[in-house]
Amino acid sequence: MGLMHVRRFWVAGLVLAAVVALLPFSFHAERHLETATRVEGSEAEVVRQQLSTRFHSPFVDQVILLIQGLPPVDSDEGAQALATVVAGLKDEPGVSGVVSHLDLHDPIFLGRGGGTFVLVGLAPTDGPIESLVPKLHERAHSLENQLRGRYPNAKLELTGEIPLNFDIRKASAEDVQRGESLVIPATLALLLVAFGSLVAALIPLAVGQLAIATTLAITGFLAQRWHLSILVQNLATMLGLGLGIDYALLMVSRFREAISAGHAGPAASVIAARQAGRTLLISASTVAIGFLALLTVPISEIRSIGLSGFLVAGMSVLLTNTLVPAVLALLGPRIDAGKMPFTPKLDADRAARTGNRWRQWGKVIVAHPWLAILLAGAPLLLLAWQATRLDTSLPKGDWLPKSAESVQALHTLEQMDRAGVVYSIRVLVELPAGSADSFAQTDAGWNALDRLSKRLASDPRCDRVISITTIAESNRSFLSNLSRETRRTFLSGDGRAALLEVLPTTSLSLRGQVNWVRELRKIGAPTLTGVPGSTLLVGGIPALNADYQTIVGQRIVPVTAMVVVGTFLALLAGFRSLFAAVKAIALNLLSVAASFGALVLVFQDGHGSRLVGISGTPGSVFPLVPIVAFAIVFGLSMDYEVFLVARVLEARRSGLSEIDAIPEGLARTAGLITSAAAIMIVVFAAFTFGNFLVVKMIGFTLAVAVLIDATLVRIVIGPALLRVAGDWNWWPGGLATPCKAPEITRPE
Repeated sequence: MGLMHVRRFWVAGLVLAAVVALLPFSFHAERHLETATRVEGSEAEVVRQQLSTRFHSPFVDQVILLIQGLPPVDSDEGAQALATVVAGLKDEPGVSGVVSHLDLHDPIFLGRGGGTFVLVGLAPTDGPIESLVPKLHERAHSLENQLRGRYPNAKLELTGEIPLNFDIRKASAEDVQRGESLVIPATLALLLVAFGSLVAALIPLAVGQLAIATTLAITGFLAQRWHLSILVQNLATMLGLGLGIDYALLMVSRFREAISAGHAGPAASVIAARQAGRTLLISASTVAIGFLALLTVPISEIRSIGLSGFLVAGMSVLLTNTLVPAVLALLGPRIDAGKMPFTPKLDADRAARTGNRWRQWGKVIVAHPWLAILLAGAPLLLLAWQATRLDTSLPKGDWLPKSAESVQALHTLEQMDRAGVVYSIRVLVELPAGSADSFAQTDAGWNALDRLSKRLASDPRCDRVISITTIAESNRSFLSNLSRETRRTFLSGDGRAALLEVLPTTSLSLRGQVNWVRELRKIGAPTLTGVPGSTLLVGGIPALNADYQTIVGQRIVPVTAMVVVGTFLALLAGFRSLFAAVKAIALNLLSVAASFGALVLVFQDGHGSRLVGISGTPGSVFPLVPIVAFAIVFGLSMDYEVFLVARVLEARRSGLSEIDAIPEGLARTAGLITSAAAIMIVVFAAFTFGNFLVVKMIGFTLAVAVLIDATLVRIVIGPALLRVAGDWNWWPGGLATPCKAPEITRPE
């Protein structure tokens, strides 16, 4: 026993040293995380790479500087003021190009009601491209102050994809801080109610915080090599508090049971580690499977969530199985230190009284299993049926953070009827391989590009098309007058590929933009240009959204299959029971479907949406929400199934009949399940009230799923199905293997 304890303390010490070493790197991990979405291998990504490597365009990444309060830019005074702004921007490090009304006397730069804008190209950086935004903000404010001496109403604001992403990063960080400020006090209060002791309550909370910190530190390192999303920050916090506390709660509960039975601290920690450790490994493996499945989706956001979830689950179970038992062994009976005045002292009699209510409930379920299944299952099936109406197109309405400068500038562009510059569709057209034609040097190539530009411009969804031919007013001889910067932007070096910036009308919705992208891709270049063998690629924000939706739609079935099959195999290996594994899968699918049904009713239909801080009705959910929520919910829901079935199996192996083992399993776990679920719900619900709509949707879905799972599913339907199946629950080998964990009995 002495050698075992020494080995356990050495392992715990190594884990603690590693955690302490990682902690300093967790504080600024978000600096390496990206808000931009990357869809690997997508057509939109190919367009971006082509513009960078083949065109050497200075505007691959760009921001929009909105200018108001100056004289009209088509006047001499306004042009002079604009020249001051342009000169200041060109002096800013990281700026690769600037285009304004001074360069192109195009009406696109003249907004309705006054005002103008400047396109600012950004040079690639070692870190996220958003890191240039703060310096651009400083430059814009400096220029604004310089102009206000003569023009008091001068106002300069940044917007576009990159500033919007930067402000989303800030909103994400604020949501995390707000969520933690709400969650930690509420969680501590629930743990105090559950344990009645400050020391016992602080241990699960500490595990959750350490799991979050180590996950952020590791992802911060990995983000220096791979594209990882800012969603890591939200999901690591949300899941770290949920899983870390959940797992530590089980370990501490087992330890307190052993202490109440009269065991000394070291012996009680060994009992807790043996009894809870295997259950936690099974539970964590089912959670990890869901997150590993997300790594197969070639979208940076979804892969980032998969990675952060896998790390959180792994760190939570590692800390709980190594560090927590060592701390518990040192504490011993002092686990009840800091006892709360409103709770009685923990002893065997109190534990028996607490479990007796759940034991009586279990007897009611065992006596009427079919009635329990009907009463609990019918409303869940009705709720799950709503999930058949799930719409994963982009939500409508204004779901960006309203207080952000970039969002306010975007709304101003909408009022100017120039928002299309933000949602530009980038059409890359190339002449057929082997052709001697060139867009710049032959009439055939020039005319094909001119036809394409005019055809796109004639579409009622189009506000403006900007290409070499439109800039040159369809006159090829004018090309020699264009700047090198303009040629590099719209024409490849070999002259065989050309870019058309298609600006959609302000009234065209995000869904309409996506549909237009798909329509262009379906029609193809030969039809649009009249040149057989020509090719066409579509990029830009609308194309990225289209690619995102397409890939999620293609991957959701394989991911679902991987999660279901992987979880089934993990449960089969853990319980050696076919029925227990199948039942767990079926109940999880019911929980997931019911939570999706609630998601549809609230976010898609708008019923009760104001309760979660949404003034309008999004009308749909983000494409990543169902696939991510499924992977997370499936693993989280399995926690309570594993807790319950493991206890029922222990009772069966100790000699109890199925009729007695089920109430006994409920008596031992129902209180733990409800306490853990209450904490999970508080954690997830706190993020439902943030400003980040996608996190709001995920948090709501997880909170509802846990609520459903910990009440109707695991406390009613699960035990009823165990009773209906009888000994088939443990076929073929569930009862054959004796329980390895020592019984918690009072020592002589």
